[in-house]
Amino acid sequence: MKLYATGSGMPFRNPLVFSLRRSLSSALPTWRPLTVLPDSSPSSFRDLAFVPSTPALLPPATFKGLPAVQKWFYPHPSKADQYDAVHDYLQSFGSATVLLEYSSSTNKFVRSHAPLSLFLEWVKHSTSETKDRLYLAQTSLEDLPQALRSDLPTPTLVTSSGRGDIYATNLWIGRPPTYTPLHRDPNPNLFVQLAGSKTVRLMDPSAGKSAFARVQASLGAAALTKFRGEEMMQGREREVLEEEVWGGGDGVEGGSRGFEAQLQAGDAVFIPNGWWHSIKGTGEGVTASVSWSASTELSK
Repeated sequence: MKLYATGSGMPFRNPLVFSLRRSLSSALPTWRPLTVLPDSSPSSFRDLAFVPSTPALLPPATFKGLPAVQKWFYPHPSKADQYDAVHDYLQSFGSATVLLEYSSSTNKFVRSHAPLSLFLEWVKHSTSETKDRLYLAQTSLEDLPQALRSDLPTPTLVTSSGRGDIYATNLWIGRPPTYTPLHRDPNPNLFVQLAGSKTVRLMDPSAGKSAFARVQASLGAAALTKFRGEEMMQGREREVLEEEVWGGGDGVEGGSRGFEAQLQAGDAVFIPNGWWHSIKGTGEGVTASVSWSASTELSK
């Protein structure tokens, strides 16, 4: 039965029904939890995540046994999942060249290559409250010494799902808060947390495209890059991108905007090709991650 305003013939919005609808809508989670795969077998990963291009979490601590997790970081003696400093083991590779991002309290941002020793020294003397920050971001594993590459062997999950081709393996290390803006990658990737904590938010291709269009409209830009670039890391573009994903806004009528995953050391999330995502390092200590980007084509 429809209700009409007296003498108008126009639909009447019953305030009680409207209030109830708003209450139920606002109770929906803005960011839904990701599905956790039943096990970490290659078949489950391939059939439930990789082939259908569905984002998913691996069972907790699936990759806790990676040599890098055990050898690169100092776990806090009393605080679970907190790592206080990069392990001295890395100091022996201090001459290796890594990609660093420098950001200052005055919103200056610079990306450049530098010796690993420079970053390790900064980590040693910094805290989460340090204003001027360094972030080892998107350093290719191929640029590191063989001994360090051996500490991060490519998971069988990745090599057995597609053709086995690995397009890129990238490393991130820093002190929270760290931040990667909303973007999408050209290939699916397995993102593994090595130390500390990170929060990952994902949007499907359609929702992400709409969110990015709102950012473009806000900035008056017609063709902002959709991949992680320097322009995303500073100034007004960074502010608008961060507000779009992390500012606490609701989805349509309070519904879900996407998915969220909380990662601790050894945890992993699969991010399909074309899915938009933004990532924040949280907590105290050191946060570190690695990602393997694979071919989208299936093996014969």
